[in-house]
Amino acid sequence: MTEQIKTKVLIIGAGTGGYVAGIRCGQLGLETVLVDGGDGLGGTCLNVGCIPSKAVIHAANKFETVAKAANGGTLGITASKPSIDLKQTVAWKDGVVKKLNAGVAGLLKKAKVKVIKGWATFSDAKTCTVKTDDGEITISAEHVILATGSEPVELPFLPFGGDVISSTEALSLDKVPGKLVVVGGGYIGLELGIAFRKLGAEVTVVEMAERILPLYDKALTDPVTKWLEKHGVKLLLGAKAGSFEKGQLNVTTRDGEAVKLDADKVLVTVGRRPRTKGWGLENMGVAMAGPFVKIDDRCATSMKNVWAIGDLTGEPMLAHKGSAQGEVVAEILAGHDKRFDPVTIAAVCFTEPEIVSAGLGPNDVEGHDDVIQAVFPLMAIGRALAIEAGDDGGFVRVLASKTDHRLLGVQAVGQHVSELSNSFAQMLEMGAVLEDVAGVIHVHPTLGEAFHEASLRALGHAIHI
Repeated sequence: MTEQIKTKVLIIGAGTGGYVAGIRCGQLGLETVLVDGGDGLGGTCLNVGCIPSKAVIHAANKFETVAKAANGGTLGITASKPSIDLKQTVAWKDGVVKKLNAGVAGLLKKAKVKVIKGWATFSDAKTCTVKTDDGEITISAEHVILATGSEPVELPFLPFGGDVISSTEALSLDKVPGKLVVVGGGYIGLELGIAFRKLGAEVTVVEMAERILPLYDKALTDPVTKWLEKHGVKLLLGAKAGSFEKGQLNVTTRDGEAVKLDADKVLVTVGRRPRTKGWGLENMGVAMAGPFVKIDDRCATSMKNVWAIGDLTGEPMLAHKGSAQGEVVAEILAGHDKRFDPVTIAAVCFTEPEIVSAGLGPNDVEGHDDVIQAVFPLMAIGRALAIEAGDDGGFVRVLASKTDHRLLGVQAVGQHVSELSNSFAQMLEMGAVLEDVAGVIHVHPTLGEAFHEASLRALGHAIHI
């Protein structure tokens, strides 16, 4: 027997875009049904992406600290040689995820959002059938919000399975692989590759581009490259991965040489693609923009009252973008006049050291002589030195207009600089000028003082350099 449900708002996907849209719709009094057919409440980010990866990275950092103390000592601290039971680490990580899952479920319940677990298939733009453990439910809605997210890209010659894994499987391994080969030198591969190197794995990175993290400028990535080289991570740049056979990955090097890399696990992280197949998108009549669903600045698709948010709608594929879009759509449905038109969406790479980028970078303004650029090194910041974050080549950089000093972009590389990202984004969103940053009394001692000093330096009068 098929149950019939009619609702004001139907949301497909319970990731950071979908569940936030659901909560906001509920807060605004809109009858809302949320269909969760993917990774669970919180989606990729909470269950198999952002949160669990940062938990594993945190555990790896703790392990590295103890290992340093065992290897001659650090900061006057000595310790016995550490060991790790990765099963226990993964169990702790799963506990963090479970706690957050429960939190999201509670928030949705409080907002009176009806959550249905199952896979939705659309027959037309406003009607879908959901297969659940108890049967089928047909749902029709006045408004549909598509928030199906994205999935890892699979290489045809390196299909996932067995010892060829995606980031999802990497975050649930029961032991540290002796030899790990990472295919793809983007942020996901490097974040996890660095974590497993800290945990004791031998790591090789195979990247087609001529340098790692090709989406960031070289000044930002150089400190990461130096860390990799210092810690014995082998980089094969300009190289192409091939098939994986009998514990060996076939690779063609930059010079055309065919080599075989021994690998206990091959982690493929060559990007993500929007999840557009398997749920009836082709029956909805929405326009596409390449592989993505096309939207306007209200997150509206070409089909009336069908909306799309998050990774499904294009780059940047970042959780916080999807959440912001979800809030915008909910408020539009409640009659508010809203647009999704951010000045910037800051991005963070949780490598060693971390990278933050907000707004325009040097590559975006190359050839423009009407831009001021100023860099302030973390090694001149007391807090950075006191927490061993000042000796890895880290810095904060500001870009601003010469004519009116309006901030155009802010970047940073260094330990713990991810915590500066919101300050960077806030100043850019508010349309701040260099004098605004310079006029804010920054707390001492903090890493944020580097943002202050970089802005002062752009004005020609940095204090501590």
